[in-house]
Amino acid sequence: MKKKSNNYYSNKLTAILLAGIFLYMSSCTTPQKKEIQGQGTTLTPLSTKDYQTVYQLSTIKALMNGLYDEAFTFGELKKHGDFGMGTFNKLDGEMILLDGVFYQIKDDGKTYSVPDIGKTPFATITNFKADTTFSINEDLNYKELSQYLERLMPSENFFYAIKIEGEFKYARTRSVSAQQKPYPNLLEVTKDQRTFDFQNVEGTIVALWSPDYVKELNVPGFHFHFITKDLKAGGHLLGVQTKKVKVQMDYKSAYHIELPKAGEFLKTDLKKDQQKAIEKVEKEKKR
Repeated sequence: MKKKSNNYYSNKLTAILLAGIFLYMSSCTTPQKKEIQGQGTTLTPLSTKDYQTVYQLSTIKALMNGLYDEAFTFGELKKHGDFGMGTFNKLDGEMILLDGVFYQIKDDGKTYSVPDIGKTPFATITNFKADTTFSINEDLNYKELSQYLERLMPSENFFYAIKIEGEFKYARTRSVSAQQKPYPNLLEVTKDQRTFDFQNVEGTIVALWSPDYVKELNVPGFHFHFITKDLKAGGHLLGVQTKKVKVQMDYKSAYHIELPKAGEFLKTDLKKDQQKAIEKVEKEKKR
């Protein structure tokens, strides 16, 4: 029998090695993006009633981009707080949570009841328990009231929930109409906002303060909503003049955020800097 050459064995070994590499590479296919399960209706449960945590659904950037149709229900949300604010699916008005009750303030400036099956694309709530209480018996406008409250904060690096109730010489609020697809962004929506003026009115300001370092997630600084004492009207606060009010301030040292698990949130580009747009929506037209 003719003896096989060294080149024959070398070529044979190379072929075997190449076949093995091919089989290995075939088993290591590029991983595919996995679909996130769930529709965002089940929120992370809390083991006990938490008075330190600010609990947030979605992000302000998502809302700015017109993501008005996420699937967090108010039935789930109310398990996580009794005080706060937000909005409704389709951006159908302003939301206030006060003493454990949700109120919807539509584009007529009036309040409506909120069913547990109702849904929200964005909300920030907490369990309210005052750490300090004081009175203001002088005329302060929006800017002056904000500065007054800031001076009483132990640190601008905490979160704060603030309840201001009593008599007001003046309050101006706004709300917006339910939107239709394709949804405009929030800056466009607020160009058509409706405003409401209240003179010599009793009511409550529901206020939240967020530190500047979370500006990619929420509105930095103050965010004020207002509801009348009879709980029949209100909205997002644009202007105010105090008369005689009691202020309760609750310091918060923890922050929890839940993100939508499906829908447009998964594919929306949220990298764009929108601070100027947020300021136009939240901070302008205040007096």
